[in-house]
Amino acid sequence: MKATTPATQICQTEFHALWPALKGSLAKVYKPCIRKNCAACARGDKHPAWLLSVTQKGRRRCLYVPLALVPTLQKALKNGRKLEALLYKMGMAMVKEHRRARKTRPK
Repeated sequence: MKATTPATQICQTEFHALWPALKGSLAKVYKPCIRKNCAACARGDKHPAWLLSVTQKGRRRCLYVPLALVPTLQKALKNGRKLEALLYKMGMAMVKEHRRARKTRPK
C-alpha cells in the first residue's frame, strides 16, 4: 500500500471538516399555492418556497426544500464550493510534491 504524502494528509483532514457538502444552488422563490380559496393568492401575494437545483446525469433537476432544511443546505453548498477549491489545490500540491521527491531521489 502506498504511503500518503504530507499534502494528501492535509487535504484529507480538510475534506472531513467540510462535511456535509454538495454542489448546486438554492433559491427562494414565490409561487401561488394550490388551495382554491387562498386569500393571499387572491390578493396577488405569493407564498415563499425554497428550491434546490442540481445537475443529475447532465440534466437540471429542481426540488422543493422544507424550510427546516434550508440552513443545512446553505452550509453544504458553502462547503461544496470550498471542497471544489481544495480539489484544485490538491492537484497542484501533488504534482509539486512529486517533482520535489524526484529531485531528492538518488540516481
